Amino acid sequence: MKTPKLRILFATPECAPWIKTGGLGDVSAALPHALAELGHEVRVLMPFYSSVKPKVRGARLLAELPQDGAMPACSLLVAKMPNGVTAWLIDCPDLFERDGTPYQNPRYQDHSDNHLRFGLLSRVAAVLASGASPVKWRPHVLHCNDWPTGLGPAYLKLGLPDPAASVMTIHNIAFQGIYPMHLADALMLPPESRQMEGIEYWGQMSFLKAGLYYADAITAVSPTYAREVQGEELGFGMQGLMRARADRLTGILNGIDTNEWDPANDSYLTQRYSVNDLAGKAANRKALRLRMGLRESNEMVLGMACRLTAQKGVDLVIETADRLMSLPVQLAILGSGDIGYERELQALVARHPGRISAHLGFSESLAHVIESGSDAFLMPSRFEPCGLNQMYSQRYGTPPIVNATGGLADSVIDFDPAASKGDATGFRLAHATAAGLYDAVVRAVDAFGQPAVWAQLQRNGMQVDFGWQRSAASYVEVYRKAIGLEAADTTAVAEPAVPAPALPAPTTAKAPALKRRGRSPDVNVA
Repeated sequence: MKTPKLRILFATPECAPWIKTGGLGDVSAALPHALAELGHEVRVLMPFYSSVKPKVRGARLLAELPQDGAMPACSLLVAKMPNGVTAWLIDCPDLFERDGTPYQNPRYQDHSDNHLRFGLLSRVAAVLASGASPVKWRPHVLHCNDWPTGLGPAYLKLGLPDPAASVMTIHNIAFQGIYPMHLADALMLPPESRQMEGIEYWGQMSFLKAGLYYADAITAVSPTYAREVQGEELGFGMQGLMRARADRLTGILNGIDTNEWDPANDSYLTQRYSVNDLAGKAANRKALRLRMGLRESNEMVLGMACRLTAQKGVDLVIETADRLMSLPVQLAILGSGDIGYERELQALVARHPGRISAHLGFSESLAHVIESGSDAFLMPSRFEPCGLNQMYSQRYGTPPIVNATGGLADSVIDFDPAASKGDATGFRLAHATAAGLYDAVVRAVDAFGQPAVWAQLQRNGMQVDFGWQRSAASYVEVYRKAIGLEAADTTAVAEPAVPAPALPAPTTAKAPALKRRGRSPDVNVA
């Protein structure tokens, strides 16, 4: 039977390499590309930020969208991403021409009008996925990602004609886009939506809750995370809704860009290497030490590259660092974030010169050098929806040391000395504590002291397929179920095209009645 070809509108607030603040940027580039390689038509919709404009070549006008309530008029441009996927760019200088990240100004403060900025992104996404679209190319499914696109499924269900199906992906449920309810007027959200069976969240409104409540299907970025968000500890107040919608929830482990992250072809490396020839690791270790001011020795190099936050377990590394110095190890850390953690890392460097080094900031080249030059990689995250560095690390022959949560639990097989010839790829913490981290590092040091055992561990990880093809195929199955499509032929058409043929209407069944559970949020986590 001919495989159905789908048209997918992928809405995101960021997309690498144009703009990226974390894993969502990587996913927004790699997943659409993998879907296109499977034969589906994909359009990536994102804001045309001022920082993105110099990086885009050949953008042309596709449509003009008039002012819509409090949302200003905008232009829709079309361009090709570096990977060849078509991008639709929302050009609205009033909302997107500003310094800083997509979410914050240079002083790390949320933009005061983020509700309008990402309300516009969500609204445009929904309009383009409905009969109100000014563009002839019409998607079968709107795929929304995290809270900045969360109103998309709500708009589709709340009045737009001939709506496409919608899928909402949770990359991190801790970020929820919470705003005062009175702003719902400016966002044109009808009164019937402003209740617990809708967008209301402890008296306010939540972009993320809107997406999770109204979407036809929900995905989380790993199977374990899909289970964790239904529990009190990691549901962040949304666990009741996630349990109520469990029949619509699927956990799909992210992949990685195996072209960008490939030690056999990585231009950032001093010497390239592969699973069949690991000799290059030594040259890259030497280059890492030189770049970060670590002394040359036989000590094991532990790398770490992440945002400096409690979520990433940075405090656990800081707490146990002095004790780790009793072991034959060095620390090479890359990251920025909490100013308190930055100062504590600087103090550690001062106490242990030549053995602990920290580069505060971000460097793409140094991230690759740390992955290739380290012997093992630290990821003691308290929670990690998916994580990518543990996959990069395995591909680079750098066994990760992780807390068994979210995607880390799904992608790292714990080393067991009694089965050293097995399929282990790294080390799991018994507990997400400083003591648990220390014990895991001790186990890694012991294994590192056995060259044959360590080489087997490296080869195991390097042979795991973390590419996007399998994950992309799983997303296609979610799309098909969301639109009620089993075997119909939706042959792809070129742009411009006639509107998408009628498909089975997406279900509008609401989630079961919800009951208040958990604590009221005491901060705006937008």
